[in-house]
Amino acid sequence: MRTTTSPNPSAAPGRWRRAGASLLGTAALVLAGLGTAAHANAAPTGSTATPSKVTWSATPCATPKHHGELACDSFRVTGGTTAFQKAQARRTGDTAQVTPKAAAASPTGYGPSDLQDAYGLTDAAADNGSGETIAIVDAYDDPNAEADLAKYRSYYGLSACTTANGCFKKVSQTGSTTSLPSADSGWAEEESLDLDMASAACPNCNILLVEAKSATMANLGTAVNRAVTLGAKYVSNSYGGSESSSDTSYDSSYFNHAGVAITVSAGDEGYGAEYPAASKYVTSVGGTALSSSSSTTRGWTEKVWNTSSTEGTGSGCSSYDAKPSWQTDTGCSKRTISDVSAVADPATGVSVYDSYGVTAGWYTFGGTSASAPIIAAVYALAGTPGSSDYPASYPYAYLGTSSLNDVTSGSNGTCSSSASYLCTAKSGYDGPTGVGTPEGIDAFTG
Repeated sequence: MRTTTSPNPSAAPGRWRRAGASLLGTAALVLAGLGTAAHANAAPTGSTATPSKVTWSATPCATPKHHGELACDSFRVTGGTTAFQKAQARRTGDTAQVTPKAAAASPTGYGPSDLQDAYGLTDAAADNGSGETIAIVDAYDDPNAEADLAKYRSYYGLSACTTANGCFKKVSQTGSTTSLPSADSGWAEEESLDLDMASAACPNCNILLVEAKSATMANLGTAVNRAVTLGAKYVSNSYGGSESSSDTSYDSSYFNHAGVAITVSAGDEGYGAEYPAASKYVTSVGGTALSSSSSTTRGWTEKVWNTSSTEGTGSGCSSYDAKPSWQTDTGCSKRTISDVSAVADPATGVSVYDSYGVTAGWYTFGGTSASAPIIAAVYALAGTPGSSDYPASYPYAYLGTSSLNDVTSGSNGTCSSSASYLCTAKSGYDGPTGVGTPEGIDAFTG
């Protein structure tokens, strides 16, 4: 198991690799013997125990099982005191601890109200999204997806989103509701994360979960096409792999959908490009560390998410995809990653309810798997894209305005000194965080 602690050491370049190549570190997560679902290490009520460093491990789907499969972009917290818990401790004097390898009895990461407040979405989340459908594309089946989503939404007071009331639908890549892929506990964690984040940012939206029969680009791409065929105008993808000369053909086959906001996580291996985040037709979503702050008007601060030379948000230059017309940076002759960003640091992670293959309960997750569905939901709050538009272009029109939070600190690795913005945050556009994070929905409107 690869574990990580925070705070962050300095970063160096990293790369995703598809199965069959050498992977950086071991991301296998042992699912047996996970313990009980209680705060076994929690401090007593009223205690002011010293917060401990956050530890986490890559989820099992972050290591492809078969040659040619892509990896999910998620990490699960296994111990320590998260940013959410630290904020709680400052308010109450209590310091609760995540029980390593076990689910917590109550949330230990950011919930819907935190994310809506951080990104200026509170009013839009209350009023917008009705009738809009966010599609979540993942591999394999999560048999407990609907039930786990119900637990999340009920806990946070969100309206029910079920098959019965027409809000939730789960299909295979063929569109079948009954002939589903084989179940996989690792991808089930990813699906819970994606479904919960879509709900957190757009609680009034309908959700379509499209499950590919495996994690190959062909099957995941077919699932993207299925989502669009079924009417989704917002499609979230939290997976990726190393680039290849086939990517431009994948672009035309799977991602060239004008009038649809397709979001893709930028990757979790630090500086370096991955696909399909590199597709010129998608919104590539980088990751930040998000912390509450009493010293800023916003009430929150963000910096580039970076933990080590092999963990942090992705960014960089595509080797194959052409630069879209709305990107004007000069450090990449081809497509630049990322476009926008949102929270991804596991130490400042989000709360997720999951039960398939693990102890049922609350977990805290990070990775750009969290940021991609959040941004898809922001697009949904903003409304249906123009029929001929590629919504990745929308935020660029708002660069430097109050509709975006400009992230100006942090780095995700080492890059050319002549184009340091590709790996280092600065005022304006930069690779790790793009044009910034949402401050309301205006920047995501055509």
